[in-house]
Amino acid sequence: MEAVIGLLLMLLGVFHGVETCCDGRINGAQCYGALGGTVVLRLMDSASGIHKYQWFKNKTEILSGRKNMITTNLLETRSSFTPSDGTFRINNLSRTDGGEYTLRSFDSRGRLLDPQILQLNIQGPGVETYCDGRINGAQCYGALGGTVVLRLMDSASGIHRYQFYKNKAVILSGRTNRIITNRLEGRSSFTPSDGTFRINDLSRTDGGEYTLKSFDSRGRLLDPQILQLTIEAPVSSVLLVSECLSQGEMRVSCSSDGGDSPQYSWTLDGHTLTDAQLLSGNKDSNTITLRQDVSGQLVCSVSNHVSSVSQNKTISTCGFIFIDCISNGTHISQWVHEANNTLCVETPTARPSTTEGKEPDITVSNKPSPNNTTPGLNLPIKDEHWYIMAGVLAVLVILLVVGVAVVCAHKKRQNNKPKEEDDEQELTYADVRVVKRQVRREPQKEEAGVEYGEVRFSGRPRQSAQPAGDDCVYSMVCRDR
Repeated sequence: MEAVIGLLLMLLGVFHGVETCCDGRINGAQCYGALGGTVVLRLMDSASGIHKYQWFKNKTEILSGRKNMITTNLLETRSSFTPSDGTFRINNLSRTDGGEYTLRSFDSRGRLLDPQILQLNIQGPGVETYCDGRINGAQCYGALGGTVVLRLMDSASGIHRYQFYKNKAVILSGRTNRIITNRLEGRSSFTPSDGTFRINDLSRTDGGEYTLKSFDSRGRLLDPQILQLTIEAPVSSVLLVSECLSQGEMRVSCSSDGGDSPQYSWTLDGHTLTDAQLLSGNKDSNTITLRQDVSGQLVCSVSNHVSSVSQNKTISTCGFIFIDCISNGTHISQWVHEANNTLCVETPTARPSTTEGKEPDITVSNKPSPNNTTPGLNLPIKDEHWYIMAGVLAVLVILLVVGVAVVCAHKKRQNNKPKEEDDEQELTYADVRVVKRQVRREPQKEEAGVEYGEVRFSGRPRQSAQPAGDDCVYSMVCRDR
């Protein structure tokens, strides 16, 4: 039964941090815990119905109490007892936690009730590694407390005699399919059919150099095979901690409980972090600083040669936005906290719009933007266009005012001229002949005889001004001599 439970623990990949449960209310129960993990033992239905109880490991009392009151707990720093459901939890299990435990209960008269005994077995982490030791000089790794499977040969049936050494001590020997010596028999096994040697419950002392010596039927030594076995503690639970910095950057640290030679890697939304997303650090370190606009599902993976664990965390920005604008003639370009932002929030002065009914573009964003300014003016390119258009419009207005002034002045001069001059400008004559007698200027004037030909008038209406006396206003008048 113990072997079956141990195999199940191995198949489930037991490692640091695994929690197992066992019903210790059954007398003679066999309970199992993972090395470095947690075990929850159900000792009774409830302590409230028991007048007095004592729980022993071997002959040492580790827990005692009366009903719901705990009087003694020698494992208080890494254990807890819940009287309401009678469960005793032990954390960070070690080899020394294994053994026989006995619960003694007493009624209100002090009479001892039937004792309950359970056996607690502590299993290794269950991490199993494989190494091909047929390659001379192979580097193999095993997990502390776990299992390593070393492939030493294709099959022992084809080898007359073999010896497997650690340093200079023989730990395994045999002939063809018969095992002669196995000094690790209590926690190892050799399978002649496939030449694999399995070592369980690895410790630091199992690390070192191993040599396989094989001999043919004539006793001649074949080429020896050497392998190096390194024992590493597997990495366990990973903790991710993030904090916002003063300028909106986010620092994230990744740490694991135990583990030799841990290696770190980071991904964001399933993709490896890029240099553009990192402000400092690199994707191989345990602490990184992300840029202000980075968000998503962040995963930190910690691994070594024998194990790998990961932890994820959904991160969002620290509430900062990127400001890029002109304020009071000053170019502002920086990250600011959106809730406390007082920059670039004033209503812009009236500007011409490129299209009717649309507002000019706003230059406040949550990402840096190119510095689109005109050299020497320190103004955005769009602002320069507005100023040029306004200048052109001003020039046109000035020209229009000057033109109106000229026209008005000219009209005023025309109004000051005699009426006949106006008439001359408004009439167009063709083929006009005037016959007029020679008249001497005497006090009394004679009316001149006038012949009219064909007269055409311009399309403009003529003012109905009556000419004074005998004034005749003509253009291009032909007189008879």
